[in-house]
Amino acid sequence: MEKIEEYKDLMWNYIMENGTNILVAIVVYIIGIAVIKALVNGSKKVMDKQDFEPTLSSWLRTLISISLKAMLIISVLSMIGIEMTSFVAIIGAAGLAIGLALQGTLANFAGGVMVLLFKPYKVGDFIDGAGHMGSVKEIQIFNTILTTPDNKVIIIPNGQLATGSLTNFSKQETRRVDWTVGIAYGNDYDKAKEVISKMLEENPKVLKDPAYFVGLGALADSSVNVTVRAWVNAADYWDVFFGFNERVYKEFEGHGLEFPFPQMDVHVNQLK
Repeated sequence: MEKIEEYKDLMWNYIMENGTNILVAIVVYIIGIAVIKALVNGSKKVMDKQDFEPTLSSWLRTLISISLKAMLIISVLSMIGIEMTSFVAIIGAAGLAIGLALQGTLANFAGGVMVLLFKPYKVGDFIDGAGHMGSVKEIQIFNTILTTPDNKVIIIPNGQLATGSLTNFSKQETRRVDWTVGIAYGNDYDKAKEVISKMLEENPKVLKDPAYFVGLGALADSSVNVTVRAWVNAADYWDVFFGFNERVYKEFEGHGLEFPFPQMDVHVNQLK
């Protein structure tokens, strides 16, 4: 009982000595919480206008709220006479230790923020990055999830995608399809060019502007290589690519055009 009475006396003396500071601290805390709430709501409106990704917007608002509330609590405790210097130093040291232990995770986190902020790709895009190709299924704060054409799921840390080279096949509305068509030496090149041009003209998915290109690309060891280039909408790329290959294979022979095979001329000198 004596201990309890002693604690009560200490508490009462503390309140009497710091009553004004305690009341001011309570008022500051209440006002501070209201201001923080208004700032967080205001940041949400700004991010919505700037078309931030929902994941990034939610995370940034949470970070702002936690950081401001931590600063508010430290300020309020200082106002009522609680020494916070040592406490802040301990938090700083703990933060440094945690940061060193989670370097890789923090790098992926920073990469996720960069990806969500600058949007080098979005959900639904087909990309090639970190040695993998696939359609972006989901962008998380630490990882990006891809789905490959054969329906495999690949999880790539965002740090690799944010700092490495990346190809986004869906960024532009149109793409150029390239082919190299080989014909045998002795075949009529003009005929081959005419047949290829007709195939491209008849394909409604081949764009007229920019115009397609057909030209003699190379005189190779065993073939005359015809370079073919055509522009298509990005969504039609593979349909046009495979469809053209199929028509060439089926129709070239009917026009007297032959597909070459590797050849080698062997000269035999008879020794006398």
